[in-house]
Amino acid sequence: MMKVEKGVLLSDVSLKPYSYWKIGGNAERFYWPHNLQDLSQFLKQVPANDPITFIGLGSNILVMDAGVEGTVILTQGALKEMTVIDDNKLRVEAGVACAQVARFAARHNRVDGEFFCGIPGTMGGALFMNAGAFGGETWQRVIEVETIDRTGVIRKRPASEFSPHYRHTDGLKEDEWFVAATLQFEIGDGALSLEKIKALLEKRAQTQPTGQPSCGSTFRNPPGNFAAKLIEASGLKGTQIGGLQVSEKHANFLVNVGNASSQDVLDLMALVHNTVLEKFGIDLIPEVKIIGKR
Repeated sequence: MMKVEKGVLLSDVSLKPYSYWKIGGNAERFYWPHNLQDLSQFLKQVPANDPITFIGLGSNILVMDAGVEGTVILTQGALKEMTVIDDNKLRVEAGVACAQVARFAARHNRVDGEFFCGIPGTMGGALFMNAGAFGGETWQRVIEVETIDRTGVIRKRPASEFSPHYRHTDGLKEDEWFVAATLQFEIGDGALSLEKIKALLEKRAQTQPTGQPSCGSTFRNPPGNFAAKLIEASGLKGTQIGGLQVSEKHANFLVNVGNASSQDVLDLMALVHNTVLEKFGIDLIPEVKIIGKR
């Protein structure tokens, strides 16, 4: 039996509330750490053969209905510290929502991080995916990260040890996860930055189905093109399988309109992929990370 000092350890917990899609089965075990030090102590106790899965806001994951084996660790609301380091650097832990990062930077007169407000996830997920929005990408601002491994060891690693690409990042070792990042910004007009953030969020609300359960963008944009444009040109807007539908507002968003299952997601993603491939010869690559038993 694993001992818990400050965090919360539960068994057989539904992951639907922790998924943007509101889809998925139960976690065999579910751990919500008190803070980074608590997480480190907890990981020291996890058996070496026990699977570990980290989730943040659950914005870019599909949790399978059969559930997730091992321990799911929730960073949202746990790894939540943001600190001003010096004139232009901020330290942000992995469970902080990216929109909070944008506002925190602006309130401290750090600018050029407004694009973070358009990323519907946490800093941990943004680092893992090199997430981006409104023309900016996460790793453009990273100078150092902190990682943790399954034995609880925390390491500081410079950004130069990683290779960020479009919607994925190389450089993490096996059983290693991001827990914090040091970000660098320009010094500028924070009030103007907050106005930019407000305008960007209004634009996002006008063009994306932000009020419906989705995972954000489902497919990566292929070079020189846009996934949404290709899906719409394939006549797929509004197409529905089970409880999942290709959004009428933005074709690269698949929205849960009625108790969709994980199989509905896999089937609709396959239909979209195969239709675009047949019509345009373009192989759309999913952004979604699938977790759980298939």
